[in-house]
Amino acid sequence: MSCPFPGMDPYLERRALWPDFHDSFIAYLREALQPFLRPRYAALTQDRLFVVQHERPIRPDVSIIETRSNKPFVDSTAGAMVADKPVVVELLREEFRQPYLSIIEPAEGNRVVTAIEVLSPDNKHPGTGRTNYLAKQEELWLGHTNIVEIDLLRKGETVVRIPAEQLQALPERRYLVSVTRNLPTRCELYGFSMMQRLPRISLPLASDDNDIPLDLQQVFTKCWNSGPYPELLHYEEQPPGELTDEEILFCREIVATK
Repeated sequence: MSCPFPGMDPYLERRALWPDFHDSFIAYLREALQPFLRPRYAALTQDRLFVVQHERPIRPDVSIIETRSNKPFVDSTAGAMVADKPVVVELLREEFRQPYLSIIEPAEGNRVVTAIEVLSPDNKHPGTGRTNYLAKQEELWLGHTNIVEIDLLRKGETVVRIPAEQLQALPERRYLVSVTRNLPTRCELYGFSMMQRLPRISLPLASDDNDIPLDLQQVFTKCWNSGPYPELLHYEEQPPGELTDEEILFCREIVATK
């Protein structure tokens, strides 16, 4: 059985299933990225990183680091895929008046250029998890690291680094992917509904290299199809969380058809 939904499967948002999907999705992200990164970059999961002048370790879900290879980076994605068009919001570093922080990978001395985060419920609800996540986000930003945040959860507060009024001005959405760039300093937003596929995004590397187009729907589909979800999702029930009438009707039609 393949995933019956064209994009995100809202039944995955059950708390009992989300941790398995979350960790699996990260692993498939790394698998999708790795062939396009060699030899200059490497994608690491749960990499142990430290911020200069801070003892607390920070752990992006996926880190793209520079290796010590002397071979030039070859953009092997050229002509293969075109990213979807995001909503772009310019950012100003001057708004954040904190000391400059340098992020390093201590074991090899490799510089982290991009951190990819797949949000969990704890990141979006008040409490220690959200506080720690926002602190990590701030440290990555101050360390001049690109940050990609993939939010596939409808419930909870957003963590994206733009003013609330600008976020509210976006087209109606249920899910959000944000790409916060170090240079130029801006945030690119990909909002989408339950009825749409996950976007193709432009993944930034170091400023002297081209972006990598990343098709999140392909990653999601491979993750879903490889998992135990047909046996566990209970499609005879309504998806968790609040739904609009349109979404309820959409879910019923999808389940009935598939």
